[in-house]
Amino acid sequence: MKTAEQIAKMFEDKDGLANIRAINKYYREHDDSNLWPISGKFNATERAIRQARLWQQTSGAVYGLEYCYLLEQLISKIVNSEEVI
Repeated sequence: MKTAEQIAKMFEDKDGLANIRAINKYYREHDDSNLWPISGKFNATERAIRQARLWQQTSGAVYGLEYCYLLEQLISKIVNSEEVI
């Protein structure tokens, strides 16, 4: 998987919502959280994308590298949490 910086650079030609959609699509296509299921199912990327949407509703939209960092932070929090989020 590429770094957040590389992913953001891949989609820097897209603006606004198109940028977010392209980044989400990339993260979904490269998600491997199904290799470590919890209760038979687990998708850290999808959960992180949903949480990012909620975060942006209250804090304002972020794009590009900042959005990639947000997803990476949320995915890390979900994967490393002792509780199922």
